[in-house]
Amino acid sequence: MIATIVSFLDSIGIPAIETSLPRNTFLPGLTMQGGAIHYDSRLLLYPGDLLHEAGHIALTPAAARPQLTADTEFNLGDDLGAIAWSYAALTFLHLDPKVVFHDGGYRGNSPAFITNFAAGRYVGVPLLEWAGLTIEPRRGRAEGRVFPPMIKWLRD
Repeated sequence: MIATIVSFLDSIGIPAIETSLPRNTFLPGLTMQGGAIHYDSRLLLYPGDLLHEAGHIALTPAAARPQLTADTEFNLGDDLGAIAWSYAALTFLHLDPKVVFHDGGYRGNSPAFITNFAAGRYVGVPLLEWAGLTIEPRRGRAEGRVFPPMIKWLRD
């Protein structure tokens, strides 16, 4: 599964670099540096975390991506956008939602995210639409690619 996710990220322009990391990273087995995800497959507990962090990179304007690090602070809106982006990615990759919304994350709210996304209640999607990445479903299918399909994966 890691290879599938990393291959996808590379194909859309988000560098995912396998390296040796210390055990004390914010998320087990991964960190962010220079707008790239650095991961240690020996320590990576949840491969879906790669997609969530990639969502943060994807939603950052292109000119600011190289400044992203593990110390970059994201607000709640950023996090909701990354959640929606990671859902679109897992749908594109035909992965089980539990890959991203695992029991070890989201402060115990993973089942609620899975239930809401399955029912078409998509948190964070307005941010993706604002960034030009997809179209919010309530706006209608006639306008083009409606979430979860994406128009593009990276913000300009």
